[in-house]
Amino acid sequence: MLVTGIKSKPVYAPLSADTRGRYHLMLGKGPGNVALMRVLKELQSAAPQALGRTRVLLIAEEPAAAADAATQAQPENFAALGLETLRVFADAPSLLREFRSLLDGALMGTRLYVAGPESFIGLAMKIALEFDLNKDEVRAEELGSRARRVYCIHCRATTEDVRTNVARCVDCGSWLLVRDHYSRRLAAYMGVMVDAEAPGELPEIKEVFV
Repeated sequence: MLVTGIKSKPVYAPLSADTRGRYHLMLGKGPGNVALMRVLKELQSAAPQALGRTRVLLIAEEPAAAADAATQAQPENFAALGLETLRVFADAPSLLREFRSLLDGALMGTRLYVAGPESFIGLAMKIALEFDLNKDEVRAEELGSRARRVYCIHCRATTEDVRTNVARCVDCGSWLLVRDHYSRRLAAYMGVMVDAEAPGELPEIKEVFV
């Protein structure tokens, strides 16, 4: 069974603009782009000059036909805001490579905003930790799929996009119980062999991270 109430499990608050920041760096994926647009509108209202010092990296997805907010958060609407930089990527690895490059040259006073699925946030935060960004400089909002990255404590491989309470390790093949224990250093939840004491005996496998 899942172990709940573990303090290492991340908790994300809704994003808001930090007008004290001199520079703003924003990363968004899919539905997270809606949250970034909201923050940019806040900046536009409270500190319009900040838009010219804001860099935005996006992974865009097709909006639902009836989702007005998603439609408004498409790249062309970001481009109309007069940002310093807007770049759109096909996938998370490409965006995160650019993010690392930008952090390497970031100036003091930069504020980081990340919005999207938890797995995307975790990978971005992992890089932010490498650059010693503190909690006052970073904020994140979780939107979209709750699928998890799961780290196998037995072979140290990471299985992506896990949606069930028990999942098979992509490397060693062990059946892993997906725990709520989260490692920011690994950007993953811990997976422990579920049938170690009774090989082959598995609990009911349910889709719980949707």
